[in-house]
Amino acid sequence: MSSDARVFGAERIVLGDNVRIDAFCVLSAGDSGEIQIGSHIHIASGARLFGQGGIVMDDFSSISAGSTLYSASDDYSGRHLMGPAIADRFTAVDARPIRLQRFAAIGAHAVVLPGVSMGDGSVLGASSTAGRDLDPWTIYAGAPCQPLKARSNDMVALADEFVSGW
Repeated sequence: MSSDARVFGAERIVLGDNVRIDAFCVLSAGDSGEIQIGSHIHIASGARLFGQGGIVMDDFSSISAGSTLYSASDDYSGRHLMGPAIADRFTAVDARPIRLQRFAAIGAHAVVLPGVSMGDGSVLGASSTAGRDLDPWTIYAGAPCQPLKARSNDMVALADEFVSGW
């Protein structure tokens, strides 16, 4: 982990083997969430993981530069107050876990919202927003994201070979 990365709630963050977290990343487990990072994972420079609702990254998943995962979000309807300086009884925070299953990848400057599960091998393209679950082995792009095309799963065999020799 880069010395320029910032970690909040380190006691609620679990790292697997062979994890690279680049400079200027923020990992914030929040008061009640946990961030679980599997093995063989890269979190690129400037990525931000806000884990109040929990975040799980399964093996071989990745997050590109400048992307943000929000596992909790304020209610922007105007019916509640917003922000961490407000007592909970005046807010309506939507806190739900985010999961990146094996081989899921997030492109640069993308946003993932509370409750999203990215299926095995799914991809969220650069500058895209995911507010719903992503199907396995599918490439998505846009804001809100839409499926573009199927993704090859050839990497599964390569990962098996890699792990057997690692």
